Amino acid sequence: MAKMLIDNIESPDDLKKLSRDQLPLLAEELRELIIEHVSCGGGHLASNLGVVELTIALHYVFHAPVDKIIWDVGHQSYPHKLITGRYRMFSTLRKYKGLSGFPRIEESPFDAFGTGHSSTSISAAVGIIEARDKGGERFKVIPVIGDGAMTSGLAFEGLNHAGQLKKDIIVVLNDNEMSISKNVGALSAYLNRILTAEAYQRFKKETKSLIEQIPKVGGQVSKIAQRAEESLKGFLLPGMLFRELGFNYIGPIDGHNIELLIETLSRVRIADEPTLVHVITKKGRGYKFSEKDPCVFHGIGPFDMDTGEVTSDTSVPAYCAVFGEALTELAKKDIRLVAISAAMREGTGLDVFAETFPERFYDVGIAEPHAVTFAAGLASQGLRPVVAIYSTFLQRAYDEIVHDVCLQNLPVIFAIDRAGIVGEDGATHQGLFDISYLRHIPNLLIMSPKDGSELKKMLRLALQHDGPSAIRYPRGKAREISGYPLENTEVRIGKGEILSDGDDIAVIAVGNTVRPALKAAEMLQRDGISPCVINARFVKPLDESLLLSVSERIKKIVTVEENVLAGGFGSAVLECLAGAGMTDVSVRRIGIADEFVEHGSQAILRKKYGLDGEGIYQICKVHLSTLPFGYRQEPYS
Repeated sequence: MAKMLIDNIESPDDLKKLSRDQLPLLAEELRELIIEHVSCGGGHLASNLGVVELTIALHYVFHAPVDKIIWDVGHQSYPHKLITGRYRMFSTLRKYKGLSGFPRIEESPFDAFGTGHSSTSISAAVGIIEARDKGGERFKVIPVIGDGAMTSGLAFEGLNHAGQLKKDIIVVLNDNEMSISKNVGALSAYLNRILTAEAYQRFKKETKSLIEQIPKVGGQVSKIAQRAEESLKGFLLPGMLFRELGFNYIGPIDGHNIELLIETLSRVRIADEPTLVHVITKKGRGYKFSEKDPCVFHGIGPFDMDTGEVTSDTSVPAYCAVFGEALTELAKKDIRLVAISAAMREGTGLDVFAETFPERFYDVGIAEPHAVTFAAGLASQGLRPVVAIYSTFLQRAYDEIVHDVCLQNLPVIFAIDRAGIVGEDGATHQGLFDISYLRHIPNLLIMSPKDGSELKKMLRLALQHDGPSAIRYPRGKAREISGYPLENTEVRIGKGEILSDGDDIAVIAVGNTVRPALKAAEMLQRDGISPCVINARFVKPLDESLLLSVSERIKKIVTVEENVLAGGFGSAVLECLAGAGMTDVSVRRIGIADEFVEHGSQAILRKKYGLDGEGIYQICKVHLSTLPFGYRQEPYS
């Protein structure tokens, strides 16, 4: 096999040894590597293919890791990883103990700031610049933010502060939605060469200083001159907003023209004022299937490189698909129902709803706090809004949930997707805190289905409930659970169900942990142990009558949840028992300890934390045995 250019690149210093004529070939190599690896293990494809040339140009011009390049969201950092010393580890991407799919400070000095949630890069960059100046250091800070992330209020808060401070931040706006007409593109490139030239920048500053020294009228003349310049640019360039925020606007330029990118960034590098470089890229570039449907190939599982077809099992629907179809059916019967997404229409399964009821669907962009308060406003006027947001992203709207929804007891339904262990996306995306950050809020109903059928029933119940409610469900397949003799198919507020009764130990599971709890029960039965398995269904309100009646006869209890233990479902069970004075009941909680869960497959991570059938079985066995001295048991007191 012929040696590739990437084989000789261990750092950006090696990249700089290549001639500019070699860089397009390197871009082709990076695309081929990314497509090959993502097709095998899944990941973010379209966003990474779109920034290959931009990544090469940034590292060719700037001097990382001294200069700080911050990738907003971070799901477009694969090319960055490949040319910053991680090429030979790239096969471990998103695998347990391997490379993260996002930038991480602890992974590489080239990852200047850890990202995973949207729109944080500019605020972080402003903080880094201030710390740099206080420490008397000299380096450049370059946040790279997408047009989607720029819809977040946090991005504009960062821009506003940066413009006020007037420091030398260089914001690169990666816009993959606009198209560039050739005429405008060519003229923009010409203007950019003028506006970023060192002589022009020096002349501009010296002229401004001279004009402002003119007695009485200097300041006014300076403003008129600036307006004249802006008027010309405003006809040709969409940069007025950024100028008003205090930024020197450059663009738009072709984000796949490496030569133009290098030339522009080299000139911008000398600027000592806030500068925004507007770059136009094509999401999914270089792979025809992702170019055709970049949304599908944004975050995707393993697929066939030749056909673009996903290779995973599609015979069992995912929870998000069950949710989207059920919501659409409910909306046909209830005209009050509307749905809200925060830039995740397909990811949350709302594409079917949006196509069926376009006038009742709202995508507010990456603006989770607004989504929640917007829903509160709708609910206050008699509508029944459903806010579908991933668990990890709903964290961004905590105050709005408390103040705007629950305090006013408004009937907003939170469809909390990807609750629990998400898997390969890692610590920034695991949905392991929602029970804890929601359970203590008054008026909020919290439930979690054991399977797809129960999810549908909970949606109907939430629609009938005259108050706020939350339904948390996992990433993955909605496999059905049925055939248990004590199964109660009716879902009523605050009522759980006994799936399998026994006398020796009670396993109380919630949501997707019910299935492995039943598996553990089968293993215990083979050992001659009689387990009782309870599907709690509700985190709040707990089925206290069921819990206390079981505790009267079974003194060993194990709770199971995919959430952190602190303030979680198991904590609620302990509080219930303590309040009832059940001092003779011993409880063991299974969940996530006080740590962030890293990336890896869901199966590996569940095994690590004892959340699979084998893990629950082993903990039950230990809990039933005479515990050795020093073994940590968890009684409620």
